[in-house]
Amino acid sequence: MIKKFLENIKFTSYYKRFNILSILLIIFSVFILIFKGLNLGVDFKGGTLIELRLENPIIKIGEIRQSLMKMNLGDVNVKKFGKKNDFLIKIEKMESENSNFISTIKKNLSDDLGASINFRRVENVGPKVSNELLNSGLLAICLSLAAMLIYIWIRFEWQFSLAAIAAIIHDVIITVGIFSFLSYEINLSIVAAILTIVGYSMNDTVVIFDRIRENLKKYTKISISDISNTSTKETLSRTLITSVTTLLALFSIYIFGGAILKGFSFAMIVGVIIGTYSSIFVATPILNYTNVNSKTVLKEDNKDNI
Repeated sequence: MIKKFLENIKFTSYYKRFNILSILLIIFSVFILIFKGLNLGVDFKGGTLIELRLENPIIKIGEIRQSLMKMNLGDVNVKKFGKKNDFLIKIEKMESENSNFISTIKKNLSDDLGASINFRRVENVGPKVSNELLNSGLLAICLSLAAMLIYIWIRFEWQFSLAAIAAIIHDVIITVGIFSFLSYEINLSIVAAILTIVGYSMNDTVVIFDRIRENLKKYTKISISDISNTSTKETLSRTLITSVTTLLALFSIYIFGGAILKGFSFAMIVGVIIGTYSSIFVATPILNYTNVNSKTVLKEDNKDNI
């Protein structure tokens, strides 16, 4: 039943609609990034990150924030983290040469709230280190995109390269835009997730491109529009099975993996969904717009043989 339903779908008839949707999402993402920006974590912004657990779960998040504000620590951010009595405190751009800095905060907080406090994790990142991490993260993303461009340029014709890179940039911009819109924290694990998304999206795209290239050689008199539609249907089951199984694992991590893995798993979930979508409705339509045909493919093959 499902197989018959998929066979009757004409993907090419939806290209323009989804292209308009993609353009709107990219404009929205860029708008959000420009005017709202990213919620950079301690890894990139510098400061002190403290994960604490209270023995008294009755104490509210507002009381903790007020207590920390009394200590003149600068910008302070407090949020729920994990269990009911677990909290994550972020003290931005805080530097201190005092070796008892953390123990002083713990003592003052415990005395003020009248409760036993356990600091489960403390991370300190200076402004110089955080700036280096940010630059390294951006460099890693740019280098991965450049490497993918070179690979596709060698592996396929220039039209395929253009389509693949457009799809990857589409995926990265929208994923980062969603994080900005939801004010999710951007840290090193999110950069790792974005790099993984780049590879996943490229893999999905290459599978469809391989089939399109094969069919262009096989059916020399059929238009690229029909070839794209046929090739997408032929690879759809593989694409969906891979995406669904990956999403099952990612949702398990998101639900049961704890608060530390939520950002990474959420980025991966968004990336897998958008990556699957872009392979079909962003990368493939560009081949239609650039009018790839069997002559182009056969000509390149003849050059390679020579």
